[in-house]
Amino acid sequence: MNSQQTALDRDARGLHEAVADLVRVYQFRDRDRICCHDVSVTQCYALETIVEHGPLGVRALADRLFLDKSTTSRVVSTLVRKGYVEQRADAKDGRATTLSATRQGQRLCARITDDLVDQQKQLLQDLDPDVRAGVVQVLRRLAHAADARFRSGMSSDADAACCAADPTSACD
Repeated sequence: MNSQQTALDRDARGLHEAVADLVRVYQFRDRDRICCHDVSVTQCYALETIVEHGPLGVRALADRLFLDKSTTSRVVSTLVRKGYVEQRADAKDGRATTLSATRQGQRLCARITDDLVDQQKQLLQDLDPDVRAGVVQVLRRLAHAADARFRSGMSSDADAACCAADPTSACD
């Protein structure tokens, strides 16, 4: 193995560990901060997606959230019941529905976002402005690359191999 490959392997492992640590902290932080607003983290992600990209159909929302349609339907049903999302017949396809955030849902999403942004300010305040901008740029590029790779099916071979090797895993 050449030195470039060894460095790439080391960096990939370091990125994996750093992202895992970051995601773990954010999952618990988000759960604690978001759930006090009357929604679960998944419901919050769904509401945020509808606010940012809506109106959306259930399938489009499921695709954006990387969830199956039945799970997404349950999340949406709860948001509708709570008055944060409204579901209407799709104008083009009467069998389909379109999801939109209500004013109450938009206000809730803005409150949660403001709360989480305030926390981000605390994390970033001691960093140099150029470093802050670089961190945001790198995270966006990594998120875009991971999303594109996942959506293109590049991970499906590895997922299939993982599921074949361990049939008790949580693969769908």
